[in-house]
Amino acid sequence: MRVRRLLGEPMLHFLLIGIGLFGAYQWMAPGDSSGRIVVTQGVVDDLVTQHVAAKGREPSSTELNHLIESYIRDEVLYREGVKLGLDRDDIVVKRRVRQKVELIAEEDASTRTPTDADLSAYVAANPARFVQPAILTFEQVFLGPSTSGPAVVVISQALRNGTDPEALGKPTLLPLRMTRTPADLVARDFGDAFAAALEKAPVGEWAGPIDSSFGAHYVRVVDRTPAAAPQLAAVRDQVVREWENERRQRARTDAYAKMRGEYEVSIEAKPAERP
Repeated sequence: MRVRRLLGEPMLHFLLIGIGLFGAYQWMAPGDSSGRIVVTQGVVDDLVTQHVAAKGREPSSTELNHLIESYIRDEVLYREGVKLGLDRDDIVVKRRVRQKVELIAEEDASTRTPTDADLSAYVAANPARFVQPAILTFEQVFLGPSTSGPAVVVISQALRNGTDPEALGKPTLLPLRMTRTPADLVARDFGDAFAAALEKAPVGEWAGPIDSSFGAHYVRVVDRTPAAAPQLAAVRDQVVREWENERRQRARTDAYAKMRGEYEVSIEAKPAERP
């Protein structure tokens, strides 16, 4: 009767359930619960490789022993930290694990070398990334911030009459002539709108006023090579880098989407109120 009454006690049921859950956690918890730390030849080889990379030479026997002891120390402290639950709810640990998972996803996707067909298709899908900018040779006369007034009219007439452009306009440190300069570098120095205007201006004639980031200019385009899509051979290395980078990013995104679909997420916090 006592045994039957004891078995019917809710407290005993609760205790048995707790023991079961604890045992299950210990069985599933990371780490080696046997208390054994095995330093394999692969571990030693990795330690030697890291030392060679850092020092430029192989470690001495004493140094190798220190490296092994340091590895053992790290392993002991890590396992003790896991036992204490220090790995849980630690943003630094979570971020490091996340990086490793993403790296595994990237490596799984990097086993295939891109073919010329892959790269050509990538260039066709992203032409703006690889287009060769227009090459510009031009002269400019700086007018200052104003694009109107008698002085501007006088300068315009003088240029059309063949007056030396160096004798006209306001003093400036800007170059009076740029020779065979890519349009993106012109945009860097004068602004995007200025470079875009030069790609459309008539060749061999003074045009303007054209605004830059400094003010207004009269400009004469002496020579212009239009922007063009390059041959794959000319930009192959760049295309390979960007193709592989995009593949790695896509692999991370796809891997996360697959893993995310295996979880049911419940957000219990109240949504933030919009201001």
